[in-house]
Amino acid sequence: MTQAYLEFHGVTKRFGDLDVVAQPFDIAVARNEFVVFLGPSGCGKTTLMRMIGGLDTPSGGEISLEGTPVGGPDHRRGMVFQSYSSFPWLTVAENVLFGMRYRKDLTEREKLARRDHYLDLVGLYEFSNAYPNKVSGGMRQRVAIARTLAAGSDVMLMDEPFGALDAQRREKLQVELRAIQRRDAKTIVFVTHDVEEAVFLADRVIVFSKRPARIMADIDITERLGAERPLDLRDTPEFFQLRTAVLRLLREAAGDEAGDEK
Repeated sequence: MTQAYLEFHGVTKRFGDLDVVAQPFDIAVARNEFVVFLGPSGCGKTTLMRMIGGLDTPSGGEISLEGTPVGGPDHRRGMVFQSYSSFPWLTVAENVLFGMRYRKDLTEREKLARRDHYLDLVGLYEFSNAYPNKVSGGMRQRVAIARTLAAGSDVMLMDEPFGALDAQRREKLQVELRAIQRRDAKTIVFVTHDVEEAVFLADRVIVFSKRPARIMADIDITERLGAERPLDLRDTPEFFQLRTAVLRLLREAAGDEAGDEK
């Protein structure tokens, strides 16, 4: 592990006196690392993501980025959450362009080129002039993904971003996201309930227990599978064995209880 870039120092979270979401834990994420959070429904993964994004605050401990405590939201941390977060008064193309409003390093022509590139990537170029209420929920989620990718944030926070997509589109975006992360040197924290997706995408998978969350395992995926992730990697014995081992850990983490994600 290289020097930490994004760090959790003794972080805890509770809602009221009795609802403890997370026990004290430490996590260190390296610059340009792809980390996936896995855990039972209701263990608090989304709450952890919201704290990284500055939308919520720890009850104890501290989250820091390059040694500076995380405050409210800023352009360095781009977020894609499960809810469809498109702006209804903007067209699809304008939504994606809005994500680059802080990019002073780009000319207007470069911004337009990036907009068109990411619209094409997520399969929405032909819907550029449509408004979000005229497209499906899955398409609105793709708008949010394109907007975050185009913004070029240093840290990308993605909470089940592909959950509403069809299998073919999901596979394509998984491969592309991994390529973007390596090419553009992005730090990504990603939440999913899909073990196969986690193993395919991650440099590291962190498995949380049921609520109150504690870290059950921190698995170095790149050490076992390498950094290259072609689709046919999923068909190899090494991938299948690792997926099975992670799935077994997740079942152990869930125990006999289940709940709703908070």
